[in-house]
Amino acid sequence: MRIDEIVAGAKTVGIGGHIRPDGDCVGSTMALYLYLKKNFADLKVDIFLDKIPESYRIIDSTDEINSDFTSDVDSYDVFFALDCGKERLGDAEKFFDAAKKKINIDHHVSNTGTGDENYIVPTASSASELVYNCMDREKLDVSIAQAIYMGIVTDTGVFKYSNTSPDTMKVAADLISFGFDFGALIDHVFYEKSYVQNQILGRALLESMLFMDGECIVSVISKQTMDFYMAQSSDLDGIVSQLLLTTGTECAIFIYEIGSMEYKVSLRSKGKVNVAKIAELFGGGGHARAAGCTMNGTQHDIINNLSEYIEKDLKGINVVK
Repeated sequence: MRIDEIVAGAKTVGIGGHIRPDGDCVGSTMALYLYLKKNFADLKVDIFLDKIPESYRIIDSTDEINSDFTSDVDSYDVFFALDCGKERLGDAEKFFDAAKKKINIDHHVSNTGTGDENYIVPTASSASELVYNCMDREKLDVSIAQAIYMGIVTDTGVFKYSNTSPDTMKVAADLISFGFDFGALIDHVFYEKSYVQNQILGRALLESMLFMDGECIVSVISKQTMDFYMAQSSDLDGIVSQLLLTTGTECAIFIYEIGSMEYKVSLRSKGKVNVAKIAELFGGGGHARAAGCTMNGTQHDIINNLSEYIEKDLKGINVVK
């Protein structure tokens, strides 16, 4: 897939990513937005995303993101759905459906492709890496490179996760050749935390519990706790990964309350448990070592339902089809 060929002859282009955008979502969509704005001056380009975490505003032109999901374009000539299928575009789905040409670029194994043209590579590190593959390398600049690099860094856990391939490292090496301070970028988007984030991380660690003979760890944050710290959902990023760093654990569960008897679930694995398959059972998805879903019930019901499958996976019982 080549971006230049897709937008050839187009006058209007829309770009969207998934609800509650993470680093890869912001990185891939902003990289494409900056690329089109730089190289196709006569093209009207709009980018639609939910409000993004402040740490991602290190990327140029994020103030141009449309989070109101309003537009004077009835039907975009081309609309890109990045890092998700159309069903996770949120309020931008209407623009995707109305577009003359629908393009879907993603790396999630659960996405079978929802566009007229699809570039879905589940083995890729990130949507940002795939967007890089679709661009003319000679038309990149430092701002585009930074956006792509941020997306790769956040979705690979700074090149630690199993989705990091030799190709990923080659792309990253090319990106840093543009001369930005990649160490400062990594610190800013991945490691630095606000005071509130550190407070709620400490609370989550303090109240975590080990079970399954220490092979699984779980922590729960209630709506009441979030309100006490005046925390947003984005303030909880990274907690599940920190839980997984506990010695002896193979799987981490982090859940937080988003409504009455409704919880957002994040799952991480060191390899023995395929958390993507477990998340799919409950309407979610993701990768073998990093996945998530939304579940209803009490926190105890949710942990019991998840642990049933996690325990069987740890014992090598293939109950997840």
